[in-house]
Amino acid sequence: MSANYFARAVRPFGRSTAASAAASASPSTATISGRGRFSTTSAFRRNGAGKIPAARTASTWTGPGVLAVAAVAGLLGWGVASIGVKEFPGAMRLDSKIAMPKYASMRDMEVALKEIRQELGEEDIISTDPEDLHAHGYSEWSSSNPDGLPVAVAYPRSTAQVSAIARISNKYRIPIIPYSGGSSLEGNFSAPFGGISVDFAYMDKIIQFNKDDMDIVVQPSLGWQDLNEQLSKMGSGLFFPIDPGPSAKIGGMIGTNCSGTNAVKYGTMKDWVINLTVVLADGTVIKTRRRPRKSSAGYNLNGLFVGSEGTLGLVTEATLKLTVIPEDLSVAVVTFPTIRDAASAAAEVMQNGIPVAAMEIMDEVQMKVVNMGGATAPRVWKETPTLFFKFSGTKAGVKENIAQVQRIAKSNKGGTFEFAKDAREQKLLWSARKESLWSMLALRKEGEEVWSTDVAVPFSRLADIIEVSKKEMDDLGLFASILGHVGDGNFHESIMYNRRNKEEREKVETCVKNMVKRALEMEGTCTGEHSIGWGKKESLLWEVGPDTLGVMKAIKQSLDPKWIMNPGKIFDRTA
Repeated sequence: MSANYFARAVRPFGRSTAASAAASASPSTATISGRGRFSTTSAFRRNGAGKIPAARTASTWTGPGVLAVAAVAGLLGWGVASIGVKEFPGAMRLDSKIAMPKYASMRDMEVALKEIRQELGEEDIISTDPEDLHAHGYSEWSSSNPDGLPVAVAYPRSTAQVSAIARISNKYRIPIIPYSGGSSLEGNFSAPFGGISVDFAYMDKIIQFNKDDMDIVVQPSLGWQDLNEQLSKMGSGLFFPIDPGPSAKIGGMIGTNCSGTNAVKYGTMKDWVINLTVVLADGTVIKTRRRPRKSSAGYNLNGLFVGSEGTLGLVTEATLKLTVIPEDLSVAVVTFPTIRDAASAAAEVMQNGIPVAAMEIMDEVQMKVVNMGGATAPRVWKETPTLFFKFSGTKAGVKENIAQVQRIAKSNKGGTFEFAKDAREQKLLWSARKESLWSMLALRKEGEEVWSTDVAVPFSRLADIIEVSKKEMDDLGLFASILGHVGDGNFHESIMYNRRNKEEREKVETCVKNMVKRALEMEGTCTGEHSIGWGKKESLLWEVGPDTLGVMKAIKQSLDPKWIMNPGKIFDRTA
């Protein structure tokens, strides 16, 4: 049976239909009906919800039921992967012959699901509801949505249950894909080979808080905002400083080594992980380190698993560093006549070593989008390139840093600084940056999508790449904006386009590819914080070359010889 047959079988539930469903879904609720039917809408995911209500009962599955769902959701991936085993000489530089992965048959999948449910004894541990499968295989945020959906979604409650799921999946060669916050800008949780999506929705607790040691042990589905809210309620005086999108969860943040607006002062996710509990492909449970903040004992396994996107193991617990809430905080915005002026000012701030807490850039298009979206109403913003600043520290230090930044902004044609007068205004001023992607998504019409991707370059090249990239987008006639964490050389392009218009999509693909190539030519990286996922595998090869990629594949082969852990992400086995 040919791959084309499988493609035709899956097509009705592929990208276009899924996107249409997401676009037409009601933005207000997540609905529950029938025997545990569970409908996920964009608003549901935006609010950070990912948990099936306790009252929900699992969809009753039978052999024919599972097979019917699997035939639609995962047949393409399984068909291609299980037709046969081929040898590809030289596919992995450190291994002369590497076989294509061969995954479970439909019958094996049915047996495995039954075995998981029997061993774990949970009524709602497995879902095969079509809407649940769609929510775990398609992301309206992403422009990288390969055909195929998971065949089942598992909802473990503990590390032991995750271990059992991995062990049984490994036994039957079933792909397992971790699911956390659900944004997946580069197709990180997509299921191109079908398999089981492991949703950590029920694993969202604080396990242990060590106030005197300024660290905390948490489960992967706890959101960073929820974590900080709980720390505040405890009156701890501490917070977790990594702040990506509002819906982000700790597990996904670890998987992508995310950052956010505070990265210029506090670094990225890798800098705040003390140790991890990880379930490996065969179900083995390991701990990467003990609890001291520093250790030179053996290999740095934290560095291996942070950023690995679940391709090496599933993180079930994380011990994270916390830090003291600063004595003083000030938020300010300043406008510039051109995007190059704003980027030049940002680079100069960093080159002078001024310890700003955050420094973000948004061009005139993105400022217009925020106004049009109304997310910060009644505030109306000037529709010119804008820098957003956070200053934190002692009162004297904040005052000194503000004065230095004001001088630099003025020398780069910056306007008058606008400062927040109180905490409410601080939240309002900063909300324009935090609501930027939501605002762009809110403007979509039927058939339209937003392609959002990022690169990072050294400070000295920041103004150059932003100016050239923006000009290309304008020359191509694209409705597109530039925004990003310019304090660490990282910026994003967000481009609105009609997926049904081939010419328009080709323009967007060209624009994104050129941005990546420019960044690499400037000794930058193809992704600052979104990771590789499904969408940037070619870019990773351009960036590191085949030999370095071969080392990565050797590590993968060692820890996951059956290639069941989030397959198809970061790199392919045969390329």
